[in-house]
Amino acid sequence: MIMSRNQHSGPNYILKIGSKSFDRLEHFRYLGTSLTIQNSIHEEIKSRLNSGNACYHSVQNILSSSLLSKNLKIKINRTINLLVVLYGCETWSLTLREELRLRMFENKVLRRIFGHKRDEVTGEWRKLHN
Repeated sequence: MIMSRNQHSGPNYILKIGSKSFDRLEHFRYLGTSLTIQNSIHEEIKSRLNSGNACYHSVQNILSSSLLSKNLKIKINRTINLLVVLYGCETWSLTLREELRLRMFENKVLRRIFGHKRDEVTGEWRKLHN
C-alpha cells in the first residue's frame, strides 16, 4: 500500500522493487488491522466494535449469570472483551467522535453486566443510565 498526501497519483500506480511489481491498493488487512489509503481509523474502529460485540455475545451467558459477583464480571469483561476491541489502539490517533463511540460501547456492555436497578422510592425496575 502506498500512503501519500497526493491522492491524485492515479489508481494504476505500480511500485517496482527489483524484479517485483506491486499494485496500488485502497484497503488491506495487516496483522489483523485494517489499513486504508487515507490512513483513517474509522473503518478499523467499526470492525473492532463488531468483533467486541461478537465477543460479548459469546460470553453473554457468563456475564449475565447471577452466580458471579459484579467485580468478577468486570474483570472478565476487561480481560476478554476489551482486549479484542482495543488491540493495536496504541497506534490510533482518535478523534472525539471515535473516542465517544468507544466509550458508548464500553458503557453499553457495563449496563448489560449490571442489569436493571430497583428504584428505592417507587419500587419499580429501571434501566441504568450513565
